[in-house]
Amino acid sequence: QVQLVESGGGLVQPGGSLRLSCAASEFTLDSYAIGWFRQAPGKEREGVSCISGSDGSTYYADSVKGRFTISRDNAKNTVYLQMNSLKPEDTAVYFCAASGVRTTCPKEYQFDYWGQGTQVTVSS
Repeated sequence: QVQLVESGGGLVQPGGSLRLSCAASEFTLDSYAIGWFRQAPGKEREGVSCISGSDGSTYYADSVKGRFTISRDNAKNTVYLQMNSLKPEDTAVYFCAASGVRTTCPKEYQFDYWGQGTQVTVSS
């Protein structure tokens, strides 16, 4: 059964860092575009960052540019989201998703596989 599993969420103080992981089972991630999305209470899900499955190009939402870094480790079949300088407004459930569309950041509806999400809470 194809699965994506996120981990690494938690409670962190403003200005702190977390690294989220997105691990896949039953398929290899290296040819898929991987996206990180987040959804805060009462808000719509939004795209945070993507990494292409073809050329490794990346995309970041303006709200996280310069603070978050997406990367992949094909040997571990895992994609990471390094989050630095965290702010209270980064609080959300973070999801990773995989798409076979060969572009840096497919449209949300083009992501075929989704993880269950991991909670990130930024609070003092």
